[in-house]
Amino acid sequence: MSEAAVERRSRLTPEREAELYTSTLDLLREVGYEALTMDSLATRSRCSKATLYRQWGGKAELVARALRHQKPVHAADIDTGSLRGDFHAMLTVEDDSRLARDFALMRGLAMAMHANPDLLRAFRELMVEPERRGLDVVLRRAVDRGEVRADNPALGYLMHMLVGAFVTRAVIEDRPPTVAYLTSYLDAVILPVLGVGPADDGPPAG
Repeated sequence: MSEAAVERRSRLTPEREAELYTSTLDLLREVGYEALTMDSLATRSRCSKATLYRQWGGKAELVARALRHQKPVHAADIDTGSLRGDFHAMLTVEDDSRLARDFALMRGLAMAMHANPDLLRAFRELMVEPERRGLDVVLRRAVDRGEVRADNPALGYLMHMLVGAFVTRAVIEDRPPTVAYLTSYLDAVILPVLGVGPADDGPPAG
């Protein structure tokens, strides 16, 4: 993030910034991205439109940052001592109702990204790339501990597998993802393909 962006956002307290993010996501769930306007956000959040533009530049950045802010925990902040523990810890902070809300929100945004290059760009920059970097930290620790081989070709596809687990259940089963489903997917698909066995929380033997 540029120094100018940091400076313009520093005028808001963290509490006020969090309130604005909550208002943004609440309104987004109600009306969808296309109908969301900075005018409606200003009214909902009791904030001037000039302040919103000064802080975030436009609704694409505001929505992307609001999505990032709502995450209860980030991958890079988790270190349980094992890859299985790290992955499971990412899910223990979730619950099924939250996952269902997030799934519905992301499904609508995915459609909006096709028609809004600015939203797609902001989402990649402010959501996807930070998550990718966080997962890289988790995987690098696992490689250093000897849990995962450094040349495992699946390392480059972890983000794809996680996103796939989240979005494809609705297509195949017409059901939203749940904590139990994602935990099972981790244990049955992701950990084995990374070389971590079903009861293996440490370095592989031999």
